[in-house]
Amino acid sequence: MFKKVLSLAITAAVALPIMGGSPSDAQAKESQPAVKSQAYDWGRAKVVGGGFIPGIVYNTKEKDLIYARTDMGGAYRWNPATGSWVQLLDSVSFKEWNMLGVESLATDPVDPNRLYVASGTYTNDWTDMNGVLLRSTDRGNTWKRTELPFKLGGNMPGRSMGERLAVDPNNNRVIYLGTRSGNGLWRSTDYGATWNKVASFTAVGNVKDYYNDQVGVVWVTFDPSTGSRGNNTQTIYVGVADTEHSIYRSMDGGKTWEVLPGQPEQGFLPHHGVLSSNGNLYVTYTKEVGPYNGGEGSVWKYNTTTGKWTDISPTGAGATDSPYGGLAVDAQHPDTLMVATMNKWWPDEFIYRSTDGGQTWKSFWTLDYSKDPSRQNNYTIDYSAAPWLDWGEKKNLPEQNPKLGWMIGDLEIDPFNSDRIMYGTGATLYGSNNVSELDKGQNVNISVMAEGIEETAILGLISPPSGAPLLSAMGDIGGFRHEDLTKAPSMITNPTLGTSTDIDYAELNPDIVVRVGNASGEAPRMGTSTDNGRTWKPAANAWPAAKEDETGGGHVAVAADGSSLVWSPSYDKAPRPVSYSKDRGATWMASAGIPNGARVSSDRVNPAKFYGIADGKFYLSTDGGANFRVTQAAGLPTQLTSNFKAMPGVEGDIWIAAAGDNKNSTGVFGLWHSVDSGTSFKRLDQVQEAATIGFGKAAPGKKTMALYSYASINNKFGIYRSDDFGQSWIRINDDQHQFGAANVTITGDPRVYGRVYVGTNGLGIVIGNPSGKSTEKDNKPPKIDMISKSGLVHEETYVLSGKVNEDLENGEVTVNFNGGGPEQIAVVNGIFTKAFTLAEGKNNFEITAVDLAGNRSVKKLTVQYKIRKK
Repeated sequence: MFKKVLSLAITAAVALPIMGGSPSDAQAKESQPAVKSQAYDWGRAKVVGGGFIPGIVYNTKEKDLIYARTDMGGAYRWNPATGSWVQLLDSVSFKEWNMLGVESLATDPVDPNRLYVASGTYTNDWTDMNGVLLRSTDRGNTWKRTELPFKLGGNMPGRSMGERLAVDPNNNRVIYLGTRSGNGLWRSTDYGATWNKVASFTAVGNVKDYYNDQVGVVWVTFDPSTGSRGNNTQTIYVGVADTEHSIYRSMDGGKTWEVLPGQPEQGFLPHHGVLSSNGNLYVTYTKEVGPYNGGEGSVWKYNTTTGKWTDISPTGAGATDSPYGGLAVDAQHPDTLMVATMNKWWPDEFIYRSTDGGQTWKSFWTLDYSKDPSRQNNYTIDYSAAPWLDWGEKKNLPEQNPKLGWMIGDLEIDPFNSDRIMYGTGATLYGSNNVSELDKGQNVNISVMAEGIEETAILGLISPPSGAPLLSAMGDIGGFRHEDLTKAPSMITNPTLGTSTDIDYAELNPDIVVRVGNASGEAPRMGTSTDNGRTWKPAANAWPAAKEDETGGGHVAVAADGSSLVWSPSYDKAPRPVSYSKDRGATWMASAGIPNGARVSSDRVNPAKFYGIADGKFYLSTDGGANFRVTQAAGLPTQLTSNFKAMPGVEGDIWIAAAGDNKNSTGVFGLWHSVDSGTSFKRLDQVQEAATIGFGKAAPGKKTMALYSYASINNKFGIYRSDDFGQSWIRINDDQHQFGAANVTITGDPRVYGRVYVGTNGLGIVIGNPSGKSTEKDNKPPKIDMISKSGLVHEETYVLSGKVNEDLENGEVTVNFNGGGPEQIAVVNGIFTKAFTLAEGKNNFEITAVDLAGNRSVKKLTVQYKIRKK
């Protein structure tokens, strides 16, 4: 659970800087016309959490300076003024999406302004990109980078072990980094600018993950008492994923290393190693690396003065029944420590607390089958900030929803406030401000502390013309009906789909909504709603599902009036046919003439029309999805990163977007447009790649909807809007707001011009709204020169015409005729022309031109119409 859906987005091993443009960008700007830009304000649709938090890091010098890292959703800094988190890696680009997985994070204990992030998501063949060491001198507001000669694994097994990155508390120029894949231990002596392998440290670990990669060196812990200000700390402990020798020590500042004597010989792996201020090294052990497994485990204490090891496992010395992940030691009370189990799963995780160095423990809850109820909680939990955490389901004790947690790989006590803890789970970040109440036999009050963290993988977004402004399909947590974009909603259930793969609605009847997703066995993969997603009921599967069936949700399309559905499930082992239903999913028939696995979409005007695409061929159905035929369209892409779409309000108007990913980096990419139901397509010359396409409310005075795309236009990737059917484009994001792999879904808002919803892979649902300021400082109003003149005329038909002095393709020219409403006039090559039928007597024209920056000019014209006497 909570293994993120990989959104493949890399086209080649291209290294682009996070900030500013590369030389290739500059050359492109010189050789092609500049694309206009517009300033936007960016935010998120609230879900609050939604993914795994493998690490939380407190600065030990400055109060309330706290960071959280995610496995593929960037890094966050705590804002104490708002009680929320601030994303620090929105600047990661489309091509460098791999940088959003944070392997480790370190905040400088000497200079709190310094921050380091070991960035890199995968060590396998899902990316060609090596890791990057990001370093900041302003707490993550801006970054410098060092390219590393190896990959990092922020979303690989063992990612909650750590921290792998550590700053010497005496000489903060010195930083250590533990790595994977047999690359050992690395060191920097210049604040992270350059790195060298520690040749004397030869351990790489004998444990491999299920991708057959060495988990490697997993944590580095300094003993501050063995150094002085400006001089290297002498004693350093290093944890390694090794079943024989898992902890190493240096007593000469990292020059030489030895296996730490007397360490447990249980074959377990050291998840965390924390040194207390009174000289005890505490270690939590698991049999497996996590975060989905844990197996057995134990908790040990090593007295660094005497060299004595003591088994202090909460369930008893010698007991190995529980794996232990999260570990925290109170900086103010060194004999107070807390540990959390790592993936016991049923009925829940345990969190234990000791105030006597591990001699005795108290648990957040107990289980005693001789009592009624058998589960006794010593805590309360407030999850109102993220109501979906109960999964829309009530459990019977000893289980309960929401759980205390799962995948609790990290647990921290605030070094400045012994009552405050934070811990990460597979879905959120919890915390408490009164944890010491447990010591007094009172309840600990736990609440969601993930405000500002949006760590979801978005697979589908719809913004209907009525009802909720947004509905989503997500990896891991199903999806939501976002009635209020500023509040986290409850989870969509009935059925509860762990990962929803697609969602659609009936354009002419937005109360009808259909979603599909992944499940196992005979469980339904589709839910239907007739009230805009407020309530749901499961539909039948379109195939005979067996107990071992693993068919996925695939793609779904809803007829414009909801009269039929077309479903293309996904299953590699036994491909399922594209099928259609005329009774809202109660029964299904196989569609003819379209291959298994095709992407499908519906016409948004004609209920009988459905479309499909597969292997570069386009398919058309005119009978509600029962029969498809191949059209004559040629030159289309063979692979898509997102679904193609038909434009609302215009029958037969279809757009196909295609961009490269790491499976398909040499194909045909771009943006294609059809106005004849897919019989033919035209590729837009200005667009080199387009990962997504979506539609929103038309610009003022325009009749066709605005287009939105995450695309490469003039060889610059960004989020773009077009108000003129793709003739010209405006970049609406900047280099500080790139959002990584946002290559699966995008949609405008049909009710709010300029608003765009961007689905990301790990950064949640991004919302963009025009800030009202063009990045081009243009204060000059457009100039209108009238060709038509005021005066007396004798013809009833009057042709109004004029010129404008600047390109208004993205602005507008309107006319108000005799007090009627404004009516748009098309501008072609700077000239506008429109015929009017005059009323006898005086006729008044008011012509208004508005450019993209909002500058306005007005011309008035009066024409006297007098019928000529015969």
